[in-house]
Amino acid sequence: MFTLVPFMLEKTGIILIVAFLLAQLRTFRQIIQNEQDRKDKLMLILLFGMFGIISNYTGIEVFNRYTDYMSWHSFIDEDNAIANTRVLGVVIGGLIGGPVVGIGSGLIAGIHRYFLGGFTAFACSISTIIAGIVAGYLGRKRGESGKKITVGFAVVTGMVMETFQMIIILFIAEPFHLALELVKLISFPMIVINGFGTMLFMLIIKHAKREDVRMRVLQTDTAFSIAEKTLPYFREGLNIESCKKISEIILDMTEADAVAITDEQMVLAHVGIASDHHKPLLKPETKLTNRVLRSGQVDVARSKEEIGCWEHDCPLKAAIVIPLKVKNRTAGTLKMYFVNPAKLDQVQEHLANGLAELFSTQLELVEAEKQAKLLKDAEIKALHSQIHPHFLFNSLNTISALCRTNPEKARELLLQLSSFFRGNIQGARQPFVPLKLELEVVHAYIALVQARFPEKFQFKFQVDPKMENYSIPPFILQPLVENAVNYGFPGSKNKGAIYIRIYLKDNQLNIIVTDNGIGISQEKLSQLGKQVVHSKKGNGTALFNIFERLHGLYNRKASIKIESKEYYGTTVSIILPIYEEGNGLGA
Repeated sequence: MFTLVPFMLEKTGIILIVAFLLAQLRTFRQIIQNEQDRKDKLMLILLFGMFGIISNYTGIEVFNRYTDYMSWHSFIDEDNAIANTRVLGVVIGGLIGGPVVGIGSGLIAGIHRYFLGGFTAFACSISTIIAGIVAGYLGRKRGESGKKITVGFAVVTGMVMETFQMIIILFIAEPFHLALELVKLISFPMIVINGFGTMLFMLIIKHAKREDVRMRVLQTDTAFSIAEKTLPYFREGLNIESCKKISEIILDMTEADAVAITDEQMVLAHVGIASDHHKPLLKPETKLTNRVLRSGQVDVARSKEEIGCWEHDCPLKAAIVIPLKVKNRTAGTLKMYFVNPAKLDQVQEHLANGLAELFSTQLELVEAEKQAKLLKDAEIKALHSQIHPHFLFNSLNTISALCRTNPEKARELLLQLSSFFRGNIQGARQPFVPLKLELEVVHAYIALVQARFPEKFQFKFQVDPKMENYSIPPFILQPLVENAVNYGFPGSKNKGAIYIRIYLKDNQLNIIVTDNGIGISQEKLSQLGKQVVHSKKGNGTALFNIFERLHGLYNRKASIKIESKEYYGTTVSIILPIYEEGNGLGA
């Protein structure tokens, strides 16, 4: 019995080597990290089925209490059996991929075992398929309950399934005396070694997941650091001085050998290698850059020829060029060049894409600031100024903190922050926007608030989906929600509830925001909307501007009502008329 242990360990090592090599592949890590689609599940079925086949071929043949440790088994004699690690791969496949992968890999490994032969062929094939089914359903149940598949859970599952295989052999394999002798010989080594192998296999997978998360955290952290350092220069717009500073920062904080920024017409900055012929104020000469300016799509070159530089001795041999966009228009490009193409890996690609998204958003903010200065509508300008810098920095600090603890949540909040500012930018340029856009801004704002104050606020929406295409003035709903958050619960430890209801009644659109906060004193309530009421958290213009804009846009046919009782909460109701045509509401 115990003489099998070192040889079983040797066979397990083969499986673990293959597992380790697979874990180095980014494709495999992405599959096990994310929710799998049909293509991913098929790949997992084939992979873990392959593990079972390798185990069958490399198993230890057992006959009359003797063993053959060296042979590659393509056929097993009728009176013989094999000791192997087949169940290991099937169980892990089921736990990771769910019932589909468990059943699929179990069928592959089990059917292959059956055709190898031996008096335990049928029993082993049936037990392998059952192991895949059970592991698959255990994995899915674990996932549905929100629990992770721990190493300990996987080990216990693998050992139980191996024990179950021994029981199946005793009940099904014939003759019974041979089955009994076989179980006595192989049960302990197979149960223990398969459990040990499962543990190592799961540790390899967990290490691969942690490495992937670590790289994402590093990438996101680097992108935020670069964004923070370049923010002051982007506020100056795309010019030679600001772009040179931005390029120097990116060059210093990335693996790139040269960094360049262009606008639509010329190179604004190029720092690093090849600065002798890639110079500012020249037209973009490389084919790669011109392609990106025309298409507005990311382009990657991994050879000197693909870059298409006119200088024959140019040392740059790889590049990624990413469009910088303002209002869906390509306003310029960010270029990262490499002397060694191997340095342009997926980490650098993702980093460059993340930087381009952040930079594009910043350019839109700069453009919005320029537009705001030209707006004649004083109310729109005042409301646009409500986008306080401290809100941006608080949000960035929250996202930055999440980078290390929950990188996926950080990515999601970054998109919400981008959506919030884009919505504000679009609203600043037009007198009416779809209700859908205003709701997107509100949802983005709420996501950022809940990230900063977990469990403090509860938001409930009751919105008729048919209303989403109706047009309303921008900056109507979000300031009301923000006021409820900022002023309704100062220093309160109680959970705040904020309700947003939007519905049609009597051919009028009703927008109602209610909170259960501290309420408003009667003295201040009588002033709200009629004059600017200053406070510690803002300039007090939000409600006043909403009043004034609604009166101006709707010729005083719109109404706004504020009801409040101290310590019981506040309700703000806006009623807008619906016009069939014209500049009012309309689908």
